[in-house]
Amino acid sequence: MEGMDGMIAGNIARIQDEIAEAAHKAGRDPGDIQLMAVTKTHPFEDVLAAYQAGIRLFGENRVQEAVGKYTLPLPADMKLHMIGHLQSNKVKQIVPFVQCVESIDKVATAEELNKRAQVSGKSIDIMFEVNTSGEVSKNGFSEYEELSDALGAVLELAALRVTGLMTIGPLGGDEGQIRNAFILLRSMSDRLSTEYPQVELRELSMGMSGDFPIAVAEGATIVRVGTAIFGRRE
Repeated sequence: MEGMDGMIAGNIARIQDEIAEAAHKAGRDPGDIQLMAVTKTHPFEDVLAAYQAGIRLFGENRVQEAVGKYTLPLPADMKLHMIGHLQSNKVKQIVPFVQCVESIDKVATAEELNKRAQVSGKSIDIMFEVNTSGEVSKNGFSEYEELSDALGAVLELAALRVTGLMTIGPLGGDEGQIRNAFILLRSMSDRLSTEYPQVELRELSMGMSGDFPIAVAEGATIVRVGTAIFGRRE
């Protein structure tokens, strides 16, 4: 197991170097970018190895996997984000585990999350997922007007705090298409910030194993990396 732990630690160090390099090229402070370890399909031993290597932000795609893998209470400095599609009927299960849901794509889901968070006596950060590539297989808001209306509605929900936007770059897209998707997310965030100056939209969660340097160049504050940290899992 020591070999696996060493591989994970080495991968994390390499990725952090690549993030720093991309940030410096873009005139950004690398300290403004968080590396999230996406633990989908990987065991809790790998989570602990990443934690020992300095990672404090983790992401899970599926509620059942998150609930089965992570043990409460989490270490005080460990943060778990839900980054996959969240169905309203799964909200109750995930609330005790997460500090943030990055994949809000419907006001109804946010309303259910708010209700369950209030029952649990906690507040939860959320991000709106935006479909910046137009791929029909992806969830997320695709029109700015829908996104703006959703933000206006969610501001009424006392247990939720909107912190930013999230997107997934086009799968199999070329560098130009990927960059355009990230530019679109940033421009939507800027536009929302003008329209809703009372909201601090500080987070842009974008970029994964194959495209995070482009995301950093275009303003990502969170990059979500799984395969490049943990390797492929059968």
